[in-house]
Amino acid sequence: MTEPENLRREREMLRQQIEAEEGEPSGASDLLGQARLRERAAAAPDLDMVMDIPVRVTLEVGGSDMAIRDLLQLQQGAVVELDRQAGEPLDVLVNGRLIARGEVVVVDDKLGIRLTEVVSATERLQSLR
Repeated sequence: MTEPENLRREREMLRQQIEAEEGEPSGASDLLGQARLRERAAAAPDLDMVMDIPVRVTLEVGGSDMAIRDLLQLQQGAVVELDRQAGEPLDVLVNGRLIARGEVVVVDDKLGIRLTEVVSATERLQSLR
């Protein structure tokens, strides 16, 4: 059975379970049932399916806009001015989406980041749009 078929079957089983729990006849108030399914899924998400999916974590120090002409003239030792002040927190991006901010730390001669602020769930959702 394919994954979309499994998801469809699971959704139908949840719908039937909700209807049975609330004593509604099968098929009654379909929109209400869908809303309840969404609430139930949001309340207790099953994250086991996604725990092993690799993601790309990137630390962004800052950025700069420049013309290709200027980019091609860069040489070893050139300094590119970034749009951040020294000491400002770095952005922590996961798959290109901002999730936190932090500061650079050194642990056993390796660079790391200490998270100083985690972006709220509302802000993360807005960045997806």
